[in-house]
Formats: sequence, structure tokens, C-alpha cells
Amino acid sequence: MSVADLALADLSEVADAIAAGTVTSVQATEACLARIEAWQPRTNAFLRLKADKALEQARALDKELANGKRRGPLHGVPMAHKDMYYRAGEISTGGSAIRRDWVAPTTATVLQRLDAAGVVELGFLNMAEFAAGPTGHNVHHGHCRNPWDGTRVTGGSSSGSGASVAARMVYGALGSDTGGSIRLPASACGVVGMKATYGRVSRAGAVARSWTLDHVGPLTRTVRDNARMLAAIAGADIDDSTTSERPVPDYEAALAGGVAGLRIGLSLPEALVPVDPAVGAAVEAAASVLGKLGATIVPAKMPDFTALYRAAEVIVKCEAASMHRPWMEAGAPYANQVRTRTDAGYFIPATAYIDALRLRAHFVREFLATAMEGVDALILPAIPFPVPTIAETDVEASGGPATLAMVARFTGLTRPFNTLGLPALSLPCGFDANGVPMGLQAIGRPFDEALLYRVGHAYQGATDHHRRVPA
Repeated sequence: MSVADLALADLSEVADAIAAGTVTSVQATEACLARIEAWQPRTNAFLRLKADKALEQARALDKELANGKRRGPLHGVPMAHKDMYYRAGEISTGGSAIRRDWVAPTTATVLQRLDAAGVVELGFLNMAEFAAGPTGHNVHHGHCRNPWDGTRVTGGSSSGSGASVAARMVYGALGSDTGGSIRLPASACGVVGMKATYGRVSRAGAVARSWTLDHVGPLTRTVRDNARMLAAIAGADIDDSTTSERPVPDYEAALAGGVAGLRIGLSLPEALVPVDPAVGAAVEAAASVLGKLGATIVPAKMPDFTALYRAAEVIVKCEAASMHRPWMEAGAPYANQVRTRTDAGYFIPATAYIDALRLRAHFVREFLATAMEGVDALILPAIPFPVPTIAETDVEASGGPATLAMVARFTGLTRPFNTLGLPALSLPCGFDANGVPMGLQAIGRPFDEALLYRVGHAYQGATDHHRRVPA
């Protein structure tokens, strides 16, 4: 691997090269910093860059390795993360103006685990304000822009995470997902994003949007990279009582299993959200590839999600309103669409919120008994239409019915799996007529991330969508 091509290599390749001594962490960090210099003006992906600290950290990690200490399979790898993860003594904005100068008192559990794994932290990334938007718009810090086409959205709310990984500025990034905020930027930017099972990854020390629906997870260039990163951050946490005590599997080792013998359900759920023909064709082509690899592809029937959508709206609005009440009452500076969506939570009765929480178990049973009946995994689109422009989806600028409807459809096929709490993997499955990525989702049963990684890895082994690089 030449140093010139280092930034274009995958996380796993770079980590293994660092371990082998053919590449140093300093070289990998310098390669990323060079990409950032070229691509940050085009994407606005970073809110804060810690170049000097990152190089200092990389030098220390190289010294550790020279002395025979390797922290783990991520040792020396440069990353950056959505600006909602607390780092003690450092600013954490949550993408807002309210916290532009707020200093975190603690460090998020997932950052502690990446520190222990030897990750180099390059900085923190742009995001939708308080993780409250599916497109990547941010009126306070500037909109993040898609590396494939700067006029188009990145998807949100983990906008900077998707853009930075796609533009090869970092090898991996943390995002969060309340209604699609890992999977949407993964799909729009052409990278891999995992929303693991609810409780698989700690949320302690992360800005909350809706504590009942929030998930934390990685965005990477390949499925192998994603499996390696999830293994480092997953597991029980005393500081997050919702985390599961289940052991964390060796996700990377499970990739060798392939898809032969698996039954995979295919759904293009037009009854839920209209699916653009190009997106539908790309997902069907992906199913065909998996079929040729030995999987049995069968039609999958999706349940009527009308009641689930309503319950999700009640949950997220009530929980966001509760968290933001002090700032809202003080007249703090929110974007109009964030304030409006949060205000609605104050008019929902407590009984409706409790009913919505109570119904979640019913929705899970219904989904597993219908869409997942007789199949090991399900595939469907991530974003059901080609990635739109920033102008077309700018609610603050226009706010017209057509714009609002398009933004609402953004999460039509991602939001259900937050309410269900099921694992969902997004990966690139082609490019639209504008040359912008399209993505599919693979859905599994609770804690079946390893199987989803098997499916995604097999698909990437037979295709090259993930190998294309924005120019």
C-alpha cells in the first residue's frame, strides 16, 4: 500500500498495515488531514478539527506499537465523530447554536471504548441540529454537502459522518439513529451504516433526541470495517441501563459464513412509501446478486405501519419536548422546523405517550410474524427516491407542502425499525441518473447483526459500488 493511496484504503486494510509495521498511524493521519484540506471546503463535514492533537496521539500510538503494545484491531486508525458525543473538557455542540460553547463534563462511553481500542480522534462532525432532521440541513453551522454532488443533501442527522467517510477524510465515524440518521447518510453518501439492535450500544454521554428510539452506531466504507468498529463499541454499560448483557459476537469472523442457504425476503413496500423505479430496480438487482450467491429470495409482506408511524411521532415529540423544555421556555435560538416539531410534544396527553410505548411490543410481534416469517433477513430500500437537492428540501427557506412532504418521506422506510428496535444495515447498491448513490437496508431479528453483516459482506464481495470514490 503506497502512502499516496493511504487515504483511499479501507479501515481494516489500514489497521492491519499499521499492525504489520508497513504503515504508521502518523502516515495514516497525515493522509486523512490532506483529504480534509481538499474536501472540507466542498462538504462542510467538520465542525472542529484537532489536527495537532491527532498527530500527537498518532505518534504516541506508533510508539506503543514499537514497544510491543497493540491495543486492538483499530490501533492507530484515524476517525471523527458526529458532534453529539461528549469528550470531557471539550466543546460538544449537538449541532446547535445553544451549545456552541458548551464544554462536556464527561466522556461518552463509546468514545472511551474507541480510546481503549487505540483510535486517533481527528475531530467532530457536522449534524442536523439536535439530531432533528433527516436531510443534513443546519442553519447554525452551515449545511453539510454531499461529496458526490455538492448541490445535494447528505442525509441526516449524521450528515458529517456520512460525508467524511464517503470523501475518504476519515476511515470511520460514529453516527446516531432515531428515525434513520445513520442509514440515511449512509445511503445518500454511498457508505455502510449499522443501526444495531436497541440496547446493543451504549448511549451514555451522547446528546439525546428520543431516549426510547435513539441508537448509536458506525459508518464506514465497507461491511468488514463496520463489523470491526461495532465490535469495539458494543456491549453492556453500567452508565446506560438500557444496554443488553448479551455477549458481543466476533462480527468480523462471522463474515466468512456467506449467504448460501439463507432465505432473504425482498420488499418494495409501495403501500408505505412510493418507491422510485430506479431505486426499486437497484434493490431488485441486489437481491438477484444474493440469489446467485446461494440465497433463496422470496417476496416479503410488510405489515401496515400506520399505527406504528403514529406511535413513533408521539414518542419522539414527547421525549424531545421534555428534554428541551428549559431552553424552549427561555426562547433559545432553534431553527424554525426544530422548534415547531418540538413544540408539538407539549400538546400530546401523557396517556397517548404511555399507549405508544405499550404498543411497541405488539408492533415487534406483528412484524416478526409477517415480514420476517420464514426468512432470515429482509431487504428493502433505504431512501425510496433519488437523493434530492439542498434547495428542494430546505424547510427553513420554503416550508411549502411539497417540501414538507418530501422530507417526511425521507424516513418512511427507516423510522419503523427504530420503533421496532431491530438491527438494520444500510449499504450502497448503485448510483442514480445524477451519479449519486442509492442504498438498500438489510433487516434482521433482534441481536442478529452478525447475520446482516454476512449478507452485506457477501454482496460487497460480488459488487463494486462501495469501491467508487467521489471525484
